[in-house]
Amino acid sequence: MNASLSHWLTTDRPASRMQARLVRLTLSFRALLANRLAVVGLAIVLALLVMALIGPYLVGSPTDQVLANRLLPPNAAHWFGTDELGRDILARIVYGSKITVRIVLTVSLIVGPFGLMVGIVAGYFGGMVDAVLMRITDIFLSLPRLVLALAFVAALGTGINNAIIAIALTSWPPYARLARAETLSIRNSDFVRMAQLQGASALRILLNHIAPLCAASVVVRLTFDMAGTILTAAGLGFLGLGAQPPQPEWGLMVAAGRQYVLDQWWVATIPGAAIFIASLGFNLLGDGLRDILDARSS
Repeated sequence: MNASLSHWLTTDRPASRMQARLVRLTLSFRALLANRLAVVGLAIVLALLVMALIGPYLVGSPTDQVLANRLLPPNAAHWFGTDELGRDILARIVYGSKITVRIVLTVSLIVGPFGLMVGIVAGYFGGMVDAVLMRITDIFLSLPRLVLALAFVAALGTGINNAIIAIALTSWPPYARLARAETLSIRNSDFVRMAQLQGASALRILLNHIAPLCAASVVVRLTFDMAGTILTAAGLGFLGLGAQPPQPEWGLMVAAGRQYVLDQWWVATIPGAAIFIASLGFNLLGDGLRDILDARSS
């Protein structure tokens, strides 16, 4: 039974479209597992997701203050120690993972589709449409991402929701550039010409024929940029422009603990390590996904 299922999932002659998709997914997953660093990245990302979903039910409140326990080092009662207000750092790290996952997923769901659509529209239509859209893209690309995010947050106001909007507004241009480049290489392909001759509308061609071919590269770029999103969100929190106290956002925790970094190192070091590990996980996973994409195209 297992042998027949394995053969059905790896055959080079699928009998249906669904089987073809499952075969492609199975082969891609096996290729990902063959990359040890990608497996490490996948494990880190899955651990982050599990911690964000289940962790808050396993730890105490991240805002409970016990001043008698302030600045305790890691011990049996507080595995990561306590901060300057006696709050458990482990609980704050766990609850902070929810904020991090929320920011990463929300930004990705905004910038991925938006950048993809801008890019394929510019690449497919060309001419004035391409010139206008790419000049707007160039304006956003000409400014450093964090500086531009700071400007948007200053205009919108502090808070997680405004930080998400600011990060999204500064993150979409690379996806538009990537999608435009791929669209330029396939817009004159035979299957696109055939769809045009059959009377397919431009919207149908963009959504059904061009967007799926550009999506893989966008997903890989998204995975890489999730690490940058975490760092940008942490940077905004560190500067006091993102999450606000008493929210347990990792960048905000680093900012609060920086004055104790020499004597009570755990207050700032542990949330800083959480930022580093989460960013590393997305980078390693993105590198593995890129290798799979290259393998397909070779």
